[in-house]
Amino acid sequence: MDNTRFVDLLATGSRALGVTLGADVGPLLQRLMAELLKWNAKVNLTAITAPEEVLEKHFLDSLAVLPEVTGAASLLDLGAGAGFPGLPLKIVLPALGVTLVDTVGKKVAFIKAASASLGLQGVRGLHARAEGQPEVEGIPRAELLIARAFMDLPDWLALAPAYVEPGGRVVAMLGKAQTDAELEARAAERQLRVVSARAYRLPFSGAERQVVVFAKQ
Repeated sequence: MDNTRFVDLLATGSRALGVTLGADVGPLLQRLMAELLKWNAKVNLTAITAPEEVLEKHFLDSLAVLPEVTGAASLLDLGAGAGFPGLPLKIVLPALGVTLVDTVGKKVAFIKAASASLGLQGVRGLHARAEGQPEVEGIPRAELLIARAFMDLPDWLALAPAYVEPGGRVVAMLGKAQTDAELEARAAERQLRVVSARAYRLPFSGAERQVVVFAKQ
């Protein structure tokens, strides 16, 4: 994908999602894509390898939740994979402290290498397994906890509160939208409340998505 097409698709996609990006974001995302595809040719980081799909399903999908993330001081991305949504969110919100956790060492190695290559400050990649004991696991709590299709929602809501600072929030990035009643029921099972729920579609494929924010009662 040439630079012009990348810039055009990023602008079109972000407008469709209602997201405003600074002029410096595009070049950094292009560099992140180049690093991802270079690494992926040697080690399997992602099944999504077509540049247009990387742009939509990794970058734009990550940036779609900017309204839910903006204003937080710290973000913990559990099951971060190759760094999504944490790395694109960090690029757009440079003051955000980001910790990205995954159980696969080569993915954490990529996160560290890509962050260094892009000059991102305040990014930490952790090779760890989240099982509900953050102190034992060496995983820091954060103001905002996020995951993208990490596990089924009931399992996520059982695990997530242990990793959130007092007064913090849990963000779930889901596929097909669940009803308000379903979300309220899931939250009540874990003494949580639904702060917001927003359904949207990815701008090019039309794939359904939902982002839900939870807080402790």
